Amino acid sequence: MKYGIIVFPGSNCDHDAYHAASISAGADAQYLWHKDTSVPDDIDCIILPGGFSYGDYLRCGAISNYSNIMKAVVKFANDGGKVIGICNGFQILTESGLLPGALLRNNSLKFICKDVFLKVNNNIIPFTTEYNKDEVIRIPIAHGDGNYFASESDINELEENNQIVFRYSDEDGNITSESNPNGSINNIAGITNKAGNVLGMMPHPERYSDILLGCDDGLNVFKSINNNR
Repeated sequence: MKYGIIVFPGSNCDHDAYHAASISAGADAQYLWHKDTSVPDDIDCIILPGGFSYGDYLRCGAISNYSNIMKAVVKFANDGGKVIGICNGFQILTESGLLPGALLRNNSLKFICKDVFLKVNNNIIPFTTEYNKDEVIRIPIAHGDGNYFASESDINELEENNQIVFRYSDEDGNITSESNPNGSINNIAGITNKAGNVLGMMPHPERYSDILLGCDDGLNVFKSINNNR
């Protein structure tokens, strides 16, 4: 299993993603530069990491969508390759059209950095098979633009096709407005495409992939990917 981790100007979670994929999950990993025009043939999964790519100018992820590497990432995904976008990476996935919707300013209009609870809504895609259905996990968030929004038709399609992977919940798995940190429609924290090979999520599983960090609830994301090569 080998990961390719895209590095954009302003990425700041690329090393965290590398540690989670290689040190914690035991896979091979390499960095891919934003000016590259192709994805190496031996890459099994691409990670679009968190951060502030291109300074979040225009819109979060908007400029990154026009980086050389993104044409190759879109082709990789459309050919069935696994792609996971975390936080800013999720924003880039929506800008590229690989996932529907958009990430708006948090409804508090404040940057939020804290642990949240997520309920695993879909555990049958390659990113979540090591979790149990309806399992509650603790994962950190750190974003100012994590308020997931999509048209009513897109939301209905996501619900009907079981494309909502994670929802913000309380510690007992209750989906409540109080447990929603940013105003996301239907408490959406992560979604997948119809094929199930592209995942976007705002919380940071790589930051809780090692028990030395105080929690390793995010490690099973990477273990799931490894086991579904």
